[in-house]
Amino acid sequence: MNTAIDITQPIYPWFGSKRRVADVIWRAFGDVANFVDPFMGTVSVLLTAPWPAKRTETVNDLDGFIVNAWRSIKYSPDETAAAADWIVSEHDLTARHYWLVTEGRKKIATIINDPKGHDPEIAGWWLWGQSCWIGSGWCADNAGGWALDDNKQWVRNAGQGVNRKRPHLRNAGQGVNRKRPHLSNAGQGVNRQHPHLSDAGRGVNRKLPHLGDAGQGHADHLRCRFAAIADRLRYVRICCGDWRRVLGPSVTETHGTTAIILDPPYSSDRSDGCYAVDSMDVAHDVREWALENGYNQKLKIALCGHEGEHDMPDSWRVHNWSATGGYSGQSTNDTQGKKNKHLERIWFSPHCVDDRLPTQCELF
Repeated sequence: MNTAIDITQPIYPWFGSKRRVADVIWRAFGDVANFVDPFMGTVSVLLTAPWPAKRTETVNDLDGFIVNAWRSIKYSPDETAAAADWIVSEHDLTARHYWLVTEGRKKIATIINDPKGHDPEIAGWWLWGQSCWIGSGWCADNAGGWALDDNKQWVRNAGQGVNRKRPHLRNAGQGVNRKRPHLSNAGQGVNRQHPHLSDAGRGVNRKLPHLGDAGQGHADHLRCRFAAIADRLRYVRICCGDWRRVLGPSVTETHGTTAIILDPPYSSDRSDGCYAVDSMDVAHDVREWALENGYNQKLKIALCGHEGEHDMPDSWRVHNWSATGGYSGQSTNDTQGKKNKHLERIWFSPHCVDDRLPTQCELF
């Protein structure tokens, strides 16, 4: 695996990334033979795992665009990088969003059943847009000024007019109240070292300007980064569907001691629609599964949520942490959002490793 490039840095912003606390999670898992992530998101926990290691690894998500993006990086890193390397353009953002939620989604549905099926152009466009788009709604059916009417036809949302997505320009030039591409923090996008688009607004091509013939080539750094990720994902199984599909015995304990990271959409202290494929109650079902399987000696489970969201037995150790930056603490108002980022909790099942230092009382 190419170790010269830091593949642990997220390649797009994402609500609820666990990269910042991934080291804590892996210390609790310890050396395991198998790893499963049913809600892959940015795949941050997998990419920060101790490596190299002899373990089976499986990731999954219900959102076909996410799965296609990672499949494309795995199987066609150069083509995906070329499609993701684009300038910041409001019209392209709107047009690609509309095309992806209509024609793009149809294409995804036809290739997703193929074990290696992927579309690198759709993946690149999705990665680019996810980095340009502000907040939630990218590739969601009801975002960007478009919605399905009663006849299942795509129309502009009634009364919204210019209230559509636009690139991020901070306070300067906000003008009409529509969404725009993200241009704050000098812009850093897919190819960023720190969290959104790129220097001087060059889209995801942050490290280098266009270097190809007549200035049209895609960035070497982005291509190399995707190639390094593809190398890491070589033996990772990528699935698309309901979270339960990858939690049966044939995917988990059959392979030996299994680490499972359960990071479903939270059910409390946030607004609905943070994700294109969202649910406000799936977290409750996930908790029930965790409680039913927590005492299995072959399973080490980490359940993520907000403080008070999950009522877990005392045998489950809880780790408190605070999210920072990006979309952490997204909520219906800024005050609640700032509070939420300090309410992050991870509950570890009884068979996880407890690496905390003992208290003075516990020594006796």
